[in-house]
Amino acid sequence: MTPPRGDHSARGDLATLARVMPYLWRGESWGVRLRILACVALVFLSSFAVALVPLLFSLAIDAYAGKANAWAVGAMGVITAYAVASWVGRILGELQYAAYGPIEHRLVRRLSRTFFTHLHGLSLRFHLGRRTGAVSEDLGRGLSGIRELIYDVAFRILPLLIEIAATCVILLAHLPPFYALVTAATLAAFAWAMTLGADSLRSTIRTMNRESSSAHAVAIDSLINYETVKYFGAEGAIGRRYDERLEEVERLAARGLALRSLNGIAQMTVLSLGLAILLILGGRAVQAGTMSVGDLVLLNTYFVRLARPLEQLSRLYRVIRNSLGSVEQMFALLDETPEVTDAPNAVPLPPGRGDLAFEHVSFAYDPRRPILRDVSFTLPAGRTVAVVGASGAGKSTIARLLFRFYDPSAGRILIDGHDLRDITQGSLRAAIAVVPQDTVLLNETLFDNLVFGRPEATRAEVEAAARIAQLDRFVAGLPDGWDTLVGERGLKLSGGEKQRVAIARAVLKQPRLFIFDEATSSLDSATEQAIQERLAEASRGTSTLIIAHRLSTVVHADEILVLDRGQVAERGSHAALLARDGLYAALWQRQHRVAEPAAE
Repeated sequence: MTPPRGDHSARGDLATLARVMPYLWRGESWGVRLRILACVALVFLSSFAVALVPLLFSLAIDAYAGKANAWAVGAMGVITAYAVASWVGRILGELQYAAYGPIEHRLVRRLSRTFFTHLHGLSLRFHLGRRTGAVSEDLGRGLSGIRELIYDVAFRILPLLIEIAATCVILLAHLPPFYALVTAATLAAFAWAMTLGADSLRSTIRTMNRESSSAHAVAIDSLINYETVKYFGAEGAIGRRYDERLEEVERLAARGLALRSLNGIAQMTVLSLGLAILLILGGRAVQAGTMSVGDLVLLNTYFVRLARPLEQLSRLYRVIRNSLGSVEQMFALLDETPEVTDAPNAVPLPPGRGDLAFEHVSFAYDPRRPILRDVSFTLPAGRTVAVVGASGAGKSTIARLLFRFYDPSAGRILIDGHDLRDITQGSLRAAIAVVPQDTVLLNETLFDNLVFGRPEATRAEVEAAARIAQLDRFVAGLPDGWDTLVGERGLKLSGGEKQRVAIARAVLKQPRLFIFDEATSSLDSATEQAIQERLAEASRGTSTLIIAHRLSTVVHADEILVLDRGQVAERGSHAALLARDGLYAALWQRQHRVAEPAAE
């Protein structure tokens, strides 16, 4: 059951709580389930033992006063029972915490894994439209909220409810019904007071969480882009932006505290009135001889014991509503659906040679602005096709479509005769290696980054790929060699070094299809030429798609496609396109006019 988005009611809270519960039970072994049942049993037993303590204390007082009733068989026996009940309640309480610890950690692990897998399963459009810091904050706060939620419900609220129920039963059995009715009426009034302003508080907390996530996103974004902030001296501006969000969080927190205080005043007023009424009536009954001193102590003790749990319950209710807000925001991420999914009958990509075909492919990120229009071309196995054109012509979009980050709005793409929509995304991506235009590395060692796409690769294979990418001498000169950490996003390396790592990583993958998207744009001319010669040797027999802006990098291609406004304007070999004296020739001449003065 999924609550409607923005449902702040008790029904919405219960629906959110109901989404958490299956992670505790469903799919677990009977060993884990028995541990959960043992926890519940311990909660009931310890709560019942604690509820008996005031009754036994009251009986002890009456026994010492010489007014023991049929329940008390002597003062010593009652005192012993009182001590045992207190001890048993505490021991059972400790046992339930010990039993619950592994359950909590397992729950958080299952949820973390579920959300990790889900976030990686969402489409590229989702991640491009979200700030990583905000998503991370929502996920972290949601997992923390679930920890608090389960613990509070199982070990605070449930025992309190058991104590309250046991107290009412004992009062009803041991005292005239009127006292139990007054107690029940006080509880009902307290429950009503507890809900006053709760929806407004929940809405405030929800907005505060959203602003907190926004502040966290600004902080993370600025730290990831530390150098850019320094380049432009933007510390002050980014600091003000961060502080503006924190100021809003502060304002909302103050509003939340005010609402909580007003709510607490109403609750304490109800409890105080209830206690005053019970003590006045009980005191008169003692004077009239219709109630013993022990019974009056029992009445006072139980009500005070009720008042404390009720006060706790009120705080827990606010905490739980806060936790539920965080959990609901986290589950909102789980409700996001991937734009691209495997078809129900999708199969792994069968073995093949790497033939690629685009058949009348059209695509737009926004329907109002088409990117590709009726694009058709073939890349025979083992051949090289280059795609060139001005910035924004749609060149890099072709690579995204090949990886099925998006599906074409019209037409189809085939690899070895199979429509990409008929094969599993995992097997498709395993068959393609890309050197992207913007190389981003994991904050791991150089070795880990190279084997990322093929973890089973041997050291010898890694070193061979590094030689092809002209990376071997660079690694040999590092103090830690292959164990060198590259920093977040690879920031410890230069642009050219990162690009060489990306090239080696692609070569090591041994794919069916290479995609080079401006793969050597950050390299000097000598290194670029050496790498291209070795790549030509390493990729011989492998289909290669080159996406380039610099035409000098594609002159060796078997066919060159010239994209203009999303359409294939020209196609042919380098020589044929120059001879045609069209768009390609104009681009070539323009680039060489710029390059010649620079060479002089």
